[in-house]
Amino acid sequence: MRFNKTCLGVLYLIFCGLISGCAFCDEPGPPTLAIAAAAPDFCLTGTDDQTHCLKDYSTSKVLVIAFICNHCPTSQLYESRIKQLAADYRDRGVALVAIEPNNPNAVRLDEMGYTDVGDSFEEMKIRSAYRHFNFPYLYDGETQKVSRAYGPTATPHIFIFDSGRKLRYEGRVDNNPREPLVTRRDARSAIGALLAGKQVPVAKTPSVGCSTKWLYKEEGRKEELAEIEGKPVDVKLASARDLQALRKNATGKLLLVNFWATWCGPCFKELPELETIYRMYGHRAFDLVTVSINYPDEKTGVYSALSKQHATSKNLLLGSTNIYDLMAAFDADWNAAVPYSMLIRPGGQVVYKRQGAIDPLEVRRLIIANLKDDDYIGHQAYWHQSAK
Repeated sequence: MRFNKTCLGVLYLIFCGLISGCAFCDEPGPPTLAIAAAAPDFCLTGTDDQTHCLKDYSTSKVLVIAFICNHCPTSQLYESRIKQLAADYRDRGVALVAIEPNNPNAVRLDEMGYTDVGDSFEEMKIRSAYRHFNFPYLYDGETQKVSRAYGPTATPHIFIFDSGRKLRYEGRVDNNPREPLVTRRDARSAIGALLAGKQVPVAKTPSVGCSTKWLYKEEGRKEELAEIEGKPVDVKLASARDLQALRKNATGKLLLVNFWATWCGPCFKELPELETIYRMYGHRAFDLVTVSINYPDEKTGVYSALSKQHATSKNLLLGSTNIYDLMAAFDADWNAAVPYSMLIRPGGQVVYKRQGAIDPLEVRRLIIANLKDDDYIGHQAYWHQSAK
């Protein structure tokens, strides 16, 4: 069988996707720390606003360093297991520290379709508090100096050191991101062996997850934003029938509808947040529709306002001067004040209704918890669990 260059290129992309747990190949990052190597030194700020250094854990029999992040769905599914590791071994002389290695500006918006927050330090504080982390969560995304010394290939990636701070295990937490399917608990096996004074049975394993977002990947984020800015913005007139159909939501997608006006200050303030939400989740079974309650002859101003926000979502404008009738066609109980937002499941079930400006974090969490759980089974359960 003969392969041309195109076939070989496709095979290479598939191979890279299989070994990295991602859908595309990345440029290689720094080498991963070798087994038996000494733990690289660090002093990093945690979400508790305290500085945490390697020397602070000198009395621990075993040191576990977990490279995790906020945006990655695989890392999210492992948060509870990492918390349990910290709790189960704390009284046995094991310290667990998590480091966030990603540069937040290197994460594309379309890579954030499974998260409520990005990978910035302030957003790490939000995640840590929301999920009640019981371990230090340290930020290295600005310089990535420490992360480059360890070389995590993905999140999560675990490094386990003995009492002399020599690396004895690196790789996955266990052998399946879906916890019910786990049959080998590699990190626990390594910790148990070290505490018993034995050799770790398997010192190195692969770790499936989202690739580490090294600084050079900022170019990908810039390219994405340039692509967004180059897309056309459109505004269409909406009839009462259109608005009734919008409310019934027969699209098969989770639908966020936002009513606004060019003369509404709070509306303008939240428009950027709404467009960011659309860019995060729009490649999934989610859609955003903005509806301006301006008059039809004010379409030019509406278009101008939306163009400044590069609002490439679906944008509607009330199609007649009978604005109250049109608004009632969508929701007869609405008092007509804007901004007004509604999150609607396929088939018309209302998940969220808000008179006034939205809380973007609340809405993002509701969106993730209500999106179809068809391409990453178990992720929706994570968000329902984390909301308790």
